[in-house]
Amino acid sequence: MENDVGSPQGPVACGSWIRRPENVNLVVLGRSRRGNSCPSLLQIFSFDPKITTLSTSPLATHVLEAEEGDPIAVAVHPSGDDIVCSFSNGSCKSFELYGRETNMKLLPKELAPLQGIGPQKCITFSVDGSKFAAGGLDGYLRIMEWPSMRMILDEPRAHKSMRDMDFSLDSEFLASTSTDGSARIWKVEDGVPLTTLSRNSDEKIELCRFSKDGTKPFLFCSVQKGDNSVTAVWDISTWNKIGHKKLIRKSATVMSISPDGKYLSLGSKDGDICVVEVKKMQIHHYSKRLHLGTNIASLEFCPSERVVLTTSLEWGALVTKLTVPKDWKDWQIYLVLLGLFLASIVAFYIFFENSDSFWNFPMGKDQPARPRFKPMIRDPQSYDDQNSWGPVDM
Repeated sequence: MENDVGSPQGPVACGSWIRRPENVNLVVLGRSRRGNSCPSLLQIFSFDPKITTLSTSPLATHVLEAEEGDPIAVAVHPSGDDIVCSFSNGSCKSFELYGRETNMKLLPKELAPLQGIGPQKCITFSVDGSKFAAGGLDGYLRIMEWPSMRMILDEPRAHKSMRDMDFSLDSEFLASTSTDGSARIWKVEDGVPLTTLSRNSDEKIELCRFSKDGTKPFLFCSVQKGDNSVTAVWDISTWNKIGHKKLIRKSATVMSISPDGKYLSLGSKDGDICVVEVKKMQIHHYSKRLHLGTNIASLEFCPSERVVLTTSLEWGALVTKLTVPKDWKDWQIYLVLLGLFLASIVAFYIFFENSDSFWNFPMGKDQPARPRFKPMIRDPQSYDDQNSWGPVDM
């Protein structure tokens, strides 16, 4: 089921999921200005997983000042408490999400190192939340510690213009791509470039996402070669390309990977999305013209449900339930374990009752193989007469 929260307010420029500590999923949307009557906004919406919809009314709204410009990109800290938004005026601002669903507020605060640095196309947090990176339209790349904002990397000529970027699962590497088709790998802790991904002269590497399942050290990239778009895979232990596959018909505009690393998703310039199982690189979900022929600006998996959030300037925000195999719930796993435990008890009992070689001890040729239990209290005289040991020769 899908839900369009496009409204009489300005168009949706960016969006992202928020996972709160109380295991509730929210959505933050950045809206651009529309004329003089609709200012730029940041809004928080609740999400109902039972019916796969966003709330019709926001839980919190922050009106942006005219001098801040319009939202370009938004990034949410893994804790769900901090939201960073980049604006068209060339600055970034942090917002603390305060309160619960019944009384939420967005409290803004300035990020001094990110004031007046130019429009930032890409902003993202590392998986553990300890690092924050910002990549500008001018190709400037910055990596900082969070929340101290201590600068780790300050590279003004990282690219011609930033296209996409992503942290590895262990926060050791950052991959970044450029509008000229190049892609570089950065060693985060050292703040230095590590390598440049190899490509043919007629290929352009456009999007990038690291694997997130903790077992496969891969980097996925969308590669454009003429009119053909393929998804290529690099081994991050050697940075060698190990294969590629065509997954989507048109050029990909956005790429995302699920938090557990099981699924990879691509959104195209004509509004399609496809969701691929990483293990087999097979398509499990395909939505044709989800945004009716317009570029998908952002695409992100829900933190705890098989649902994706997509945004576009024309159609706003949509949440889509994926047609992928259902995951095992915790109670289902425990039920299977209990069933196996009970089955083992039954098997043990059957083996005990029918075994002749291990549990049954021979007691003489005239006695049955297994002695039956006899009364605990017997006649003393009878007991003395039946001394099985006989006289002892001293």
